[in-house]
Amino acid sequence: MQPLRIACVLGCAVATLALVSCGTIELPSKKIDYKSAGKLPPLEVPPDLTRPSPDDRFAVPDVNPKSGATYSAYSRDRSAQPQTASSSVLPQSGEVRIERAGTQRWLVVKGEPAALWPVVKDFWQETGFIVNLELAEAGIMETDWAENRARIPDGFIRNTLGKLLDTVYSTSERDKFRTRLERGSEPGTTEIYISHRGMEEVFTSMAQEQTKWQPRPPNPELEAEMLRRLMVRFGVQEERAKTQLTASGSTAPRATLSRGQGTLSLNEQFDRAWRRVGLALDRVGFTVEDRDRSKGLYYVRYIDPEIDNKTADNKGWLSKLKFWGSSDKPKKEQYRILVKGAESGAEVNVLNKDGAQEKSETANRILTLLYEQLK
Repeated sequence: MQPLRIACVLGCAVATLALVSCGTIELPSKKIDYKSAGKLPPLEVPPDLTRPSPDDRFAVPDVNPKSGATYSAYSRDRSAQPQTASSSVLPQSGEVRIERAGTQRWLVVKGEPAALWPVVKDFWQETGFIVNLELAEAGIMETDWAENRARIPDGFIRNTLGKLLDTVYSTSERDKFRTRLERGSEPGTTEIYISHRGMEEVFTSMAQEQTKWQPRPPNPELEAEMLRRLMVRFGVQEERAKTQLTASGSTAPRATLSRGQGTLSLNEQFDRAWRRVGLALDRVGFTVEDRDRSKGLYYVRYIDPEIDNKTADNKGWLSKLKFWGSSDKPKKEQYRILVKGAESGAEVNVLNKDGAQEKSETANRILTLLYEQLK
């Protein structure tokens, strides 16, 4: 598969017909237009949430057998039905704000994580993603890999054939997002973090005959845009969301790395450091299997994003009809990331699976990855 390649033979045949009957269609420019590779699964409620009860407002009531089957009889029975209040109450716009530390941003929303969870899931599905992973007990939700269709340039051919052969068009990039919901430091609030991971398709030879997928850096601006859109989904007006995004927080450096000692120092207290390290782990591709805030420990595994992408073995334009990948299992190493308070703020160390501090090259690599996100 080559980026932005069109099936020439089939395309030309259809183009001949399109030129006769169709004209160009000017579409408004869009920065984000995601499309997942599959169909949306049935909506499921996470196991620790209560499934919504049926709403009798949408049921046709039985007409009293003693009265005639008339509209007036129906209206009387209909008015007697109990009116159910909406079970999904969004927070007020003043109860949603954005905070920032360095390149990291997150939302602080009034409400419990369980109440906000369905809204966040709906948001991702409405944005064009499939929610691929739901760990409600850990507060983690992750989308599948999807392409931003807005990156495909508009033109005469696409405008005339795009509706017929949309699967022929492709971009050379894929994105996925992980959302983490945690109880906020303020009582009755939830902090929502969104982390981005990206892949890009590159040629493997000068002849440009084969391609492979490789990771690309997280995009803080894309994360910020998704947070802004989520604010709007929570009821904040567009202009207010933009203003908050621009004015949020400080970009001053907040981290220093001492490779010799295997320590990453953060210029902030434990509570904030704990949350920021969690977001950084999401960004660089670690899977957080468990966490113990009382001990300051994240139990993590690192999964190769190239295998995780499931498109590394795609060949040719026909492969766009289905995503498949290597059957090889990704090699996963288990580590513990320790966050602890210090005189100047907080410190981060890498421990092995037995709990001993790692000072190997691997540990330095992990700390470097975290530093790049936390500095």
